[in-house]
Amino acid sequence: MAFSKSGFLSMAKVAFIGMGVMGYPMAGHIAKAGHDVTVYNRTFAKAEKWANEFGGKAAPTPAKAAEGCDFVISCVGNDDDLRSVTTGEDGAFSTMKKGAIFIDNTTVSADVARELYKAASDAGFGFLDAPISGGQAGAENGVLTVMVGGDEATFNTAKPIIDCYAKMVSLMGGAGAGQLTKMVNQICIAGLVQGLSEGIHFAQSAGLDVEAVIDVISKGAAGSWQMENRHKTMSKGEYEHGFAVDWMRKDLAICLAEANNNGASLPGTALIDQYYSDVQKMGGNRWDTSSLLARLNKFSGK
Repeated sequence: MAFSKSGFLSMAKVAFIGMGVMGYPMAGHIAKAGHDVTVYNRTFAKAEKWANEFGGKAAPTPAKAAEGCDFVISCVGNDDDLRSVTTGEDGAFSTMKKGAIFIDNTTVSADVARELYKAASDAGFGFLDAPISGGQAGAENGVLTVMVGGDEATFNTAKPIIDCYAKMVSLMGGAGAGQLTKMVNQICIAGLVQGLSEGIHFAQSAGLDVEAVIDVISKGAAGSWQMENRHKTMSKGEYEHGFAVDWMRKDLAICLAEANNNGASLPGTALIDQYYSDVQKMGGNRWDTSSLLARLNKFSGK
């Protein structure tokens, strides 16, 4: 990797694994910043499309993508997907050079983060668990929040790359701390969305002007990002605007499993997870998380 005279990273060879709704624009921001980017996706045509759009390269396997790279970044689906692209057959860990850094932006368990940190350390390169928050819009606009676990020196080296697609990047502690922080994030979001859903449901049932109500209460203690960005679509019964219910249930399962290990009590989170199960039974697997309102309306007969 190259650094300018001022000490800032000027150009690096980067591999990006996972061209989903998040990874595709995130990799684009890295390329636009002037770095040499190679991408991998299970559906190769998606990687080729990205390479044609951003002027990078597409690789047929994670191992090929990672060859000679200073940084390798992943944004995939779950623990098994992450293991597959790292330590699995043709995984990136098999070709990463010593001194390189692997940055995982997937939301996974803290256990797999610690497992891969150890595997990377044993092989002579760095590993950061760096889950993200901000949704598809945050990825497209390059303003994600990134919570990171790992070694401080590794974090400091990798931060200029992460900054390409983030507005907030913070080292939360050692390996696994990024994932644990993301669990806190998802626990809080679940409660906020349920509260907002109940508030809008109540306002509608009482015959109030929802827009006028939100305009008032959003300026006070009840205000939140969810309220500001989701109340209009929720009021219209539109649930195609964000993080899918299937993915939220995956994340909440991680939270509940970790709570079972560390002794934390999450009764509200467990209940809301079951509410999302109800949404899935309504056919809302791909609806966004604000669809908890649809469940309330259904069960009240609206």
